[in-house]
Amino acid sequence: MTNKLVAYIGIAGIALFAVAAIVGPLLIEDYSIIGQYISESFASNTKYGAYLQYLGYVPSGLFTTLYCFKAPKYLPNSSRIKTGFFGLAIFYGIGTMLVGLFPCDAGCPTTIGNSSTAQLIHNAAASLTYLVFPLCILIIGMGLQKFTSYHNLSRISFAMALLSGVVVAVLFADAESNYKGLLQRVIEITFITFIVSSAVKIKNQET
Repeated sequence: MTNKLVAYIGIAGIALFAVAAIVGPLLIEDYSIIGQYISESFASNTKYGAYLQYLGYVPSGLFTTLYCFKAPKYLPNSSRIKTGFFGLAIFYGIGTMLVGLFPCDAGCPTTIGNSSTAQLIHNAAASLTYLVFPLCILIIGMGLQKFTSYHNLSRISFAMALLSGVVVAVLFADAESNYKGLLQRVIEITFITFIVSSAVKIKNQET
């Protein structure tokens, strides 16, 4: 697998997620991107939820998993870089697939009581993803900072890890905030920024 193919796989994964996250809310009347979770756009009671699941989030998670497992091969040899990317593959990539395969109940409640099995799996996967991925990006940044030609990507990693970590803490402090949709989208944008930045760096590597 070439560096360019790996980069395109990473970008494809992010693109599928972004398209699904943009299109989904447009299909639901009175949906609020500020006050509602992304998952509410493909909850079990939504008309087009299955399309968003199987054409958007599940393949997005698959591509992201593959990218994160392959990316370290085209970056400096560092245990921190490998650990960070493998963590992203497991918790973000596979986590996204699980979230897509197990949609939340109507309204995506965060309480355990009266939740379906799919809702419980959905919440667990999403929570683990958001708890772990800022740390993974931070670890990658620490690994990259040792290499001069990767200082810019390292700085992006640190910035996205800090921003996502702060926003995750705010979201977890009040999962029913009136701004939960906005907070979640900020978190996703930090991940998108990191993946696109790393994919572009990998794509431009000399082979």
